[in-house]
Formats: sequence, C-alpha cells, structure tokens
Amino acid sequence: MLASLRGGLNKWYARLFFGFLVLLFVAWGVGSDLLNLISGSSDTAAAHVGARSIEMPELQDAYRRQLAQVTQQLGRNADPTPEIRSAVLQQVLTRLITQSAMTQAAARDGLVAPEEAQRQAVYAIPAFHGPDGKFSRDAFEQALRNNNLTEARFLGLVSQDLLDRQFTEPLRSGVAAPDVLVAKVYAFQHEQRTTAMVELPFDDAAEPPAPSDLQLARWYENHKDSLYSTPEMRRIKLVVLSPDTVAKDIKVTDEELQAAWEQAKDRLSKPETRAAEVVLLSDHAKAEALLKFWQATPDWNAVRTEAAKEGGSPIDLPASARDQIPSPELAAALFSAAPNQVDGPVQTALGWYAFRVTAVTPAQETTFAEAKPELTKQVIAGKATDLIYDRANKIDDLLSGGVTLDSLPGDLGLAAASGTMDAKGDTADGTPAPIPGDEALHEAVVQAVFAAKPGEPPHLLPVGENGTDGFFAFALEDIIPPAPRPQAAVADKLRADWIADARRTEQNKAATAIMTAVKSGQDLAAAAGGREVRTLAPVSRIAPARDMPVQLLAPLFTLKQGEPTMVETPTGFVVAVLTKITESDPAADPIGYGQIRDALSRALGDDVEITLATAVRERANPRINRTQIDNMLRQND
Repeated sequence: MLASLRGGLNKWYARLFFGFLVLLFVAWGVGSDLLNLISGSSDTAAAHVGARSIEMPELQDAYRRQLAQVTQQLGRNADPTPEIRSAVLQQVLTRLITQSAMTQAAARDGLVAPEEAQRQAVYAIPAFHGPDGKFSRDAFEQALRNNNLTEARFLGLVSQDLLDRQFTEPLRSGVAAPDVLVAKVYAFQHEQRTTAMVELPFDDAAEPPAPSDLQLARWYENHKDSLYSTPEMRRIKLVVLSPDTVAKDIKVTDEELQAAWEQAKDRLSKPETRAAEVVLLSDHAKAEALLKFWQATPDWNAVRTEAAKEGGSPIDLPASARDQIPSPELAAALFSAAPNQVDGPVQTALGWYAFRVTAVTPAQETTFAEAKPELTKQVIAGKATDLIYDRANKIDDLLSGGVTLDSLPGDLGLAAASGTMDAKGDTADGTPAPIPGDEALHEAVVQAVFAAKPGEPPHLLPVGENGTDGFFAFALEDIIPPAPRPQAAVADKLRADWIADARRTEQNKAATAIMTAVKSGQDLAAAAGGREVRTLAPVSRIAPARDMPVQLLAPLFTLKQGEPTMVETPTGFVVAVLTKITESDPAADPIGYGQIRDALSRALGDDVEITLATAVRERANPRINRTQIDNMLRQND
C-alpha cells in the first residue's frame, strides 16, 4: 500500500493537492515544525538573520558564558531559576541577532576590519600585557582560557567591535545635547540652598532618673530578640583550592627562572638618575654671561633672579634618567658633568643651557640571585592558575558524582577547615573564622554559607573573575538559630540602652517643640531657647557642606524658603530652616556647564546607538526557531 501511495504522489494532481494543502496549513497558522515534517526537512538553526543563520552551538556557547557570569554575580551557591535562565537566553539571542544584523549592514556599506587593526586592538588591551608592559602571548592565552574563549572566537569579537564602531561612531559624533536640556540639568544640580540649624545632641539631655527593675524588665522583653540575642551561627565543613594551597605541588626549573629573568630584568633594575639646576637662555652671549655670574655667585636664588632679568628660564630639574630628559644634548652634558659644578653653555634646539648637577643616584642593578625569590613566586603563581583549573574540574566532577568533602583525594592541594561562624564571618567568641585564604575568599565563603539552604549538596564555587582567586566548596552541617541572652548576662548593657533611649526621647520632644514653634511663625533663634543657631555654607545637590549632616541634604531640597524640617542623626536631632535659595549661573562656571553638556551628549549618543541597532535588527527581519529555543531551555532546566 505504501508503494501505491508513493506512486500516487508522483502524479501532477497529487502534487497540486499537496501544494494546496501546505498553503492551507500556512493560512490556518500551522507551525513550521509540521511543515518541516511534511516536507522532510529539519531546521536546526536557532535563528535566521538576513542571509546568515545563528546555529545552536554558537547560541549554546554564548549562553553558557553569560549564564556563568550571572551565576557568579548572584553571589550564592544556588542555580539560577528557570525565569533567570530564560531571560539570559533571550538576552544572548537578541545580542547575537543584533550583531549578525550589524555585521551584514556593515558589509553592505563596504566596511571592513583589517587584520592590522585587529592586531593593534588586541595588543592595546592591558589584560594581555606581561610584566614588561608589552603584549604577552602567555597572558593572552591565559585570559582566553579563563573566559572559555578560543582565539578565533575572540578575534571575531574584536572584528565585530571594530565594525560596530565604524558603523555607529559617525552617528554618535553628530549628537549634541540641546542647550535647553543642559541648562535645566545644570540648574537642578547647581542650585544652592542656605540653611540655619540647631543641633540637639543626645548627650546634652538631662540625666534621667534611675530605671526601676520593672522598667528594665519591660525594656528587656521588648528588645531581647533584637538587641540582646546571639546571632545565627552556621556550622560548616569547608575545602579551599587556591594558588597558595597548590603552590607546594609546583616545581620550578632553572630554565623557567632564567626565562622570567630575561623578561623582568629591565624592570627590576633602575638606571642612574641626576637632578640639576638648569637655566635656558635664547643666545650664546647671554648664556656665557650668566655662566660667569653663576660661577662667581653659587647661590641658586640669586642666579634665578639674574636669569629672569635676561629673559632666561630657570628650572629645578628633578631626579631623571637619561631618557627622561627631552633634549639629548642636555642629557649628554648632565650625565657627563661632575656634581656641584657649574657647567655649560650647551646648545640645543631650544637655546643655550647653563646648569649645575645637584644630585646623582647611581644605577641599581638587580642580579639574578637577588631577583630569584621574587621570580620563583611569579612563576609559581603563573603555573598555579593552570593547575587550579585542572584540579577544579576534577573536584567538580567528584562532587557532582556524590563524593563527600571528607572523601576527596588528598593529592589535589586542598586546604580544609570546619567550625561555626556568624554572618560577619566571626566565631562565637567574636574572632574571625579561620578560613584559609585572603579577604576576598573569606567574604565569598561567608556570603555563600549564609545564602545556603540545609541539605544542599556541596559544589565548587569560584572566587574572583571565573575563579582567578581560587575555588571553594562547603557542606552546611547545622544552623544554630539566634537565642536571647539571659537578662542577668546583659544587665550593664540593658541599663545603658534604657538611659540612652530616655535621652533620645527627651531630645525628640525638644526638637519637635522647636520645629512646631517655627511653623507657627516664631524665629528659629527664639524657638531654640538659647541653643546655638548655626548658618551653614550654601550647598547644592552635588556639593554638600562638610559640616552639614548627610541626613539633612535630601529633605532640604524639598522645602520652600522659610520652611523648617527635623532629622535624626546618629548623635542627636537637628532642626533646620531653609533661609535662602540661590539660582545657578552657567556663565560663571563654563567648565561645569561643559562637563554636563558632554555627559548628556554621551548619554544621547548611547540612545542613538541603541536605536540604530534596534532598527538594523528589525530591518533584517530575524526569524527565531522557537522550537529549538524551547528545547534548549528544557534541556538546561
């Protein structure tokens, strides 16, 4: 039957019917998947943009890198939620579509990114520089490994960036913020307000009567959970993999040290430097006359005065190496002259110099033996990075397979620790928890531990950019909840807190009375009842006064002239009255006005660039293969 059906499909009327059926499916909204199934084809691309297809491996690779960055930014040992994964995938797909559309648009306009331009762009990136400040192939390859990039992929990104800039910078260069917008922003930022204020420190309040036992007991009951409770403690078991923990397993050869020495010896050695007093004059005769005066009168201040009379330029030349002196003729003369001897004149392209060398610092040559300890550390650090990534992969595989922290092999260079700590990273006695590693690792561990949930299996977490500062894994063994300390154990603090609150309450009442009186029309000085009234220097939104409480700045710019306000600071209450509003004058501050104009122009340029990219993307009419995208999301859940 299949044979007869297959034969029937070869008839012209069957083909016509089949074509009609396809059109009918399209008209009624039948998806591309069914059409592909009927026609026997399968679209495996993630999207089509103009003449180019974005294949799934390209999307998956970009998605993995972006998701890794997002996971690190979350700062916790929990997988991103499905909503976050979907948002990341959509962001990555939109970026790839935009890049593809921009590349094709640039090609249509005849734009190219020459290899030499790509090379110069790569060489200019500081992350790829070695100790000598020049491009280092080793640093380049290490950076690519750290970011899971191939060289071809990275150069493609560089080329894309160069093309994008050629495409967008002509538009950005024509963008300028309109004066009406600049003026309004400048006026908002630079409007000045003058304030008179009265301070009511807590310590100035009268000593309250001694609290009774009942008052203290009531205070304790009301605040025991917030003020007199032990912090939540978490007991963990921890392993750390860092450059320090693997250093003992790294061997350094003399050949490697010698190679490092060749790269670093110029940097480690310092050339001879000389400081001098120098006078530049326009002609030889004046230089000779000044030289004779200088030799007869060695006082430099007198020489400076005499040089000024002749139109000369006296200069105190700081300690400088030969190649730091702009005139080669002067440099040669300075480095051949005897110290403290007036010499010259020396002819240069700028004129004639008379000079006296005042200080000589000999060259400092660092030998290989002297540099060897530091070179050894550098070589070990470089090797440790590669070794850490190799061992991190092994540890991650073991943990994913269910291996416990206690069962990890002892030859992986791990440092272990266990114990309890609070959210500050301190133990029960208030000392820092003994976490092996630097401050960055300590902070990362504390943050991850207090974001963890009981029962979560340990897995490896990076510290720094993609693990450049190491990795760690931990098991949360127990959560010790907060518990109120007994009242007797906090008796002294309890009494002090009660007294401090009584003083705060007293000053709150006094400040409220002053503000109420001012609102009723009374002058601040009269309402203050003898307290000092201070008038502060004018302040703006971007330049608060040094002696103004920071809590006062925001409410100050909501007041009308003559209105009072009241704020609490860490040390007391403040009642302030806005006494004057001074409008800004852009003509008096051309530099500040120009800075705002430039910042707004850059922001508008960003908007134009985004608008252009959006228009180019939409013009390319991208077609997204939703089936492939949905499958990818399901596989990554």
